[in-house]
Amino acid sequence: MMMMNNEWSEREKQKEMEDDRMIAQVLTEEYAHLDGALARRLSNLAPLPHVPRINSFIPNLSDATLDHHRLLQRLNVYGLREVKVSGDGNCQFRAISDQIYRSPEYHKHVRKDIVKQLKGFRSLYDSYVPMKYKRYYKKMAKLGEWGDHVTLQAAADKFAAKICLLTSFRDTCFIEIMPQYQAPKRELWLSFWSEVHYNSLYEIQAAPAQQKPRKKHWLF
Repeated sequence: MMMMNNEWSEREKQKEMEDDRMIAQVLTEEYAHLDGALARRLSNLAPLPHVPRINSFIPNLSDATLDHHRLLQRLNVYGLREVKVSGDGNCQFRAISDQIYRSPEYHKHVRKDIVKQLKGFRSLYDSYVPMKYKRYYKKMAKLGEWGDHVTLQAAADKFAAKICLLTSFRDTCFIEIMPQYQAPKRELWLSFWSEVHYNSLYEIQAAPAQQKPRKKHWLF
């Protein structure tokens, strides 16, 4: 029985890889005459509609490991590379900092700007927060507090950015977060796996040299 389960699991993994390769081939053929800008690599994938929400689920080690393998396969298929940031509770803000400032070390500034956005435009976000709103944004102001899908939306609004997530989700590999009240002036590309960790994302050729994070990534 265990052997049958292992064989089934391997077939599922193979099917996922074949599906991703097929999509990548379509993209490669369609955009072969264009430059290799990162935004074009996934541009004809239908993104999952973004619904802001707070963190509510942390996967176990086994599920997170499988999700990470799936994400690594997708990065390989699309010719992308992660700039890894520390898994110290600030990873979302570090990854956004790396995309904006080409360094994850401005994460405190990014967090401060996002919290200002949450405080100043409560009506845009409070319906997504199932707790007292003041308690929520005060919690988010604390160093080490995990960012969530509400802070991603606030970041998109604050920085006038379309935030693009390449994810480890089985059902979709791509999520877009658009500014709510203005046209995007930039794109921020992040990887996102297992609902718990973000990294900054680049084309392989354009990826900056990887600096060793000061702390370990979540689980890895």
